[in-house]
Formats: sequence, C-alpha cells, structure tokens
Amino acid sequence: MISIETFFKISYGLYVVSSKLGDKLNGYISNTVFQVTSKPPQFAIACSKDNYTSEIIKQSNVFAVSILSREARPDIIGTFGYKSGKDVDKFDSFNYKTAQTGAPVLLDDTLAWFDCEVVETYDVGTHLLFIGSVIDSELTGNTDEPLTYAYYRDVKKGKAPKNAPTYVASEMPDNPEETPSLPQYYCTACGHIYDPKEGDPDSGIPPGTPFEALPDDWKCPVCGADKSDFALKE
Repeated sequence: MISIETFFKISYGLYVVSSKLGDKLNGYISNTVFQVTSKPPQFAIACSKDNYTSEIIKQSNVFAVSILSREARPDIIGTFGYKSGKDVDKFDSFNYKTAQTGAPVLLDDTLAWFDCEVVETYDVGTHLLFIGSVIDSELTGNTDEPLTYAYYRDVKKGKAPKNAPTYVASEMPDNPEETPSLPQYYCTACGHIYDPKEGDPDSGIPPGTPFEALPDDWKCPVCGADKSDFALKE
C-alpha cells in the first residue's frame, strides 16, 4: 500500500518558473526543479498540462527559474501558486528583469535565477517534463535561506496547489478532525487552516482570537488571500 506521507519526506525547493510568449509574461510556483547534468548545465522542470505556463513554454521553448527565499511574502505564493495567468498579469505587482531568452525572472524575495532554453520535452501523463540548457544565471544578493517544501508545509502550513506534482486532494479540508472549542476556518485558495487556538502571531493575532474577531484586512499567512476567501471547516 502506498503511504501519502512517504512522498512528503522527499526534499524539494520552491521556485517561480516563468516564461514569455510575445508580450505575455507568466509563471507558476514549482517544487520540481532539479539539475540533471553539469556539462552542459541542464535543469528539468515538471509542469502540469493544465498550467497556462505550460503552453507558453511549449511555444517559446524558453523558461527561467527563480529560487524563492524562506521569507518569501505570502502574496508571491498566492499570485504565482493560486491564480491563473489567463486572468491576471502575475508580474504586474512585483519587481522583475528580462533574462537573455526574454523570460522574466522574479527579483522580489529570491536568491538566484537561471535562464534556460528547452532542449527536450517529455510527456509524463498529467505533466510535461521540460529539459532546459542553462544559458545565464545570477545571484540576487539576498542572503536568506532558500524556501523548502518541508518548511512551507511544516512552518508556513501551506498546501500544494492542485496542479503541483505533489498535490493531494485529501489535504484540502472537508471533514472535521475534532470539534474545537472555537470553529476553524480554511483558506479556499490554498487550504491553510486558521485555528483560533493558535492565532496568527506573525501577524499580531494572539492565540484564542476567534476568526470573526480578525481584522477585515487580515490575509492568509500562506497565500495572501483575503479574509473573505476563508470558509468554515465543518
């Protein structure tokens, strides 16, 4: 029998993978970026066929990888991980530069970036595996630690977006574990659970604060979604 928990023991980083086609810029949060060769330097990325960026990479044959820092802002995770580039300009609110291939590289809360040209593409079912040859790379000057998937899950309490290779549908809450003394609410965008017993100390919300007492401008600490995007965990 396959245990879902075993998959969470694999080490991953979190990245923004981006590309450009014409004047359209787009990108998504990825936890499957890995180096496959050193001479020449090449990276592999796995991109869901349902991701808009997948179509852009297929047509442009270029992509860039930006390494997120551990303290990456929730709005970066929310924008690139839980919104569609068909509906919004994901780079509109962030600092970025244009790499040699024309792909945008995110500069906010990132440690380094790689600019790649696609040399091979493999169909692996729900995802496409793009192999890219690195033509340029640079450090951003940020000395923070890189954001790992384990830190994102265990400390930031984040969940994988539905198009991620590591997505588990059962992680999105639909059944109560135990009846808490105060009702819990979950983010309909990323699945983060607001537990009144824990509060949100990083945002100045002390333990014991009911969801209803949160300020109207409070946002999800994982993806930056508005308070109105939370639903009661029944």
